[in-house]
Amino acid sequence: MKTRAYDEQTHFYGKLWIWTAAVVILCVPLAICIRYDAWPGFTPVLKGLLGVAPIFWTVGAIEVVTYIPMLGTAGSYLGFVTGNLTNLKVPCALNAMENAKVKPGSEEGEIISTIAIATSSIVTTLIIAAGVFLLAQLAPILNSPVLKPAFDNILPALFGGLAVVYVSKNWKISIAPLVFMVILFLLVPSLAGSVGVLVPVGALISIGAARILYKKNMI
Repeated sequence: MKTRAYDEQTHFYGKLWIWTAAVVILCVPLAICIRYDAWPGFTPVLKGLLGVAPIFWTVGAIEVVTYIPMLGTAGSYLGFVTGNLTNLKVPCALNAMENAKVKPGSEEGEIISTIAIATSSIVTTLIIAAGVFLLAQLAPILNSPVLKPAFDNILPALFGGLAVVYVSKNWKISIAPLVFMVILFLLVPSLAGSVGVLVPVGALISIGAARILYKKNMI
């Protein structure tokens, strides 16, 4: 069982690193402004933020509500500090919990999730560092037209592999959100760039479908 001291330490260090990361991120544009003595002013910055910030704020709020129950306290803090949750951290955590045969939201699941996210962050950092040092040598390979289709389908392949595992376990529950999303993307292809916003929509549809099936004794 988790102790109160563990929870308190997790929240303390989690908040510490969250705010540290926020300050470091804000220091980058501040350092550029100081170095080049270029201050855009409040109004231009506000106009620029109004075009993009609401989207990121919305996605950020949705990710908090959607992913924290899956990742647990420590995993969530670590994931949000290191970033790239949808594309990397969440799939790694879910796959690790699946292999360890533990449930998301359980104490065992939180431990496995935290280890998986930490390992993913370390591996990602090492790969990025190697990529920076070997950028000149790797550029021709990464820009190769032959490999472009593979890079374009990395994310669908990743989530497709995870979907097979979970759909095979609860295929009745998966029908409703799967049919809804397929029809939605066929009718409005431009929504393909808003996957993060649609994740909770699919989750709500799944919950609603599961409740209906449960009441009808179909699951």
